[in-house]
Amino acid sequence: MNWKARLLALDGLTPSLTDEGRLAWTTLADADPDAELVFLGLDEGKACFAAVPPRGDSAPRLANPALWDLMATLPTAELALYGGARSIVDWHARHRFCAQCGGTTRIAKGGWQRTCENCGADHFPRTDPVTIMLVEHDGRMLLGRGKGWGEGRFSALAGFVEPGESLEEGVAREVLEESGIVIRPKNVRYVASQPWPFPSQLMIGCHAFAETDDITRDETELDEIRWFSRDEVAASLSGSGPFIAPPKQAIASYLLNWWIER
Repeated sequence: MNWKARLLALDGLTPSLTDEGRLAWTTLADADPDAELVFLGLDEGKACFAAVPPRGDSAPRLANPALWDLMATLPTAELALYGGARSIVDWHARHRFCAQCGGTTRIAKGGWQRTCENCGADHFPRTDPVTIMLVEHDGRMLLGRGKGWGEGRFSALAGFVEPGESLEEGVAREVLEESGIVIRPKNVRYVASQPWPFPSQLMIGCHAFAETDDITRDETELDEIRWFSRDEVAASLSGSGPFIAPPKQAIASYLLNWWIER
């Protein structure tokens, strides 16, 4: 197994790679007959599967920075396949029991459903909506450094959408909570989205104009937060600015480049 395959194994998934460096997922012919398999889709006409971790095991979290380097080398189609696999396998590992009655669940419909063996309830993979937003004021961009991030690493603010909220309301609330900056929901616009399989979010990229610029940092979530000029953001995206920009495969990088190019 080469170094790329070993890195994938660190993330709890164990595909090998072909000599050309492509992902090679489990096939039915090669699979353990006792394994629980999840159908991932077709790759060049071939059915691809991933094995669910043994009962009681929890899916590992992304811990090795080298895995980010691996993700950056994958073609778009393979990165999407990896992301779907990671999300669905993680969901199976965490949903062995029924949320309705507590009974044991089993895989159904090729791994895209679990059915309770006690009450018959059907359960389906879930995706959690997360807003990630560019907050602008007088040509400057508000960026934060989360707890535990490396020194100098900044990105857009982000947070989960709560029950009963619109996306626009979620953006305004999260920004107010984390920075004290006021945003009117009517000034929020959608830009782009990205599935984010850590473990299973849909990142919803937005842009908003702030009403105020006086920062009150949420000390429980952020180590730093500040305004950056357009020139500072552009320089950081090129690798020579005052902060370390988000990785290129993250939607935060796309959003910042979108803002610079507007």
